[in-house]
Amino acid sequence: MTIRLPLVIVLTLVFASFAHAQTTGTASPSPSPSPKPAMSRAQSQRAIIATERKLWEAWKNKDMKPFRANLTAEAVMIGDMGVADKKTSVAAMEGTPCDVKSYELSDIKVTFLNSSTAILTYKSTQDATCGSEAVPPKTWSSSVYVMKGGRWYAASHQETPAK
Repeated sequence: MTIRLPLVIVLTLVFASFAHAQTTGTASPSPSPSPKPAMSRAQSQRAIIATERKLWEAWKNKDMKPFRANLTAEAVMIGDMGVADKKTSVAAMEGTPCDVKSYELSDIKVTFLNSSTAILTYKSTQDATCGSEAVPPKTWSSSVYVMKGGRWYAASHQETPAK
């Protein structure tokens, strides 16, 4: 009992000094910046569709910068040649000369799985050749989008020739 009493007194003094050091008269730290307000579903839907259209336009114009900027680092692309990561997909697009005369996206639908994940589905009609091969004139496509840092990025894309 005699050892506990001095220990209790010392601990009380230590905690009291900490409490005294936290006076309210000191300047408060600067407030942290306000977080970005979350996008509404309608805003997210518009951003996702706009990004997908931007990627199609980039493919038509042989511009790989939008792919590098709008695909997640772990993006997965699925096509008739198999499954490829972002680096392989972008390199393949750069290495295969495509002539895209026209394209159109229709039947566009965005399905939200949660507030940070959405699936975009649509039908594409295109008049294009890559290398010496004609691209299927109609495909059903899906892209998975994820929200990172307040922005939507494509995480996966696949195409199936339409009948």
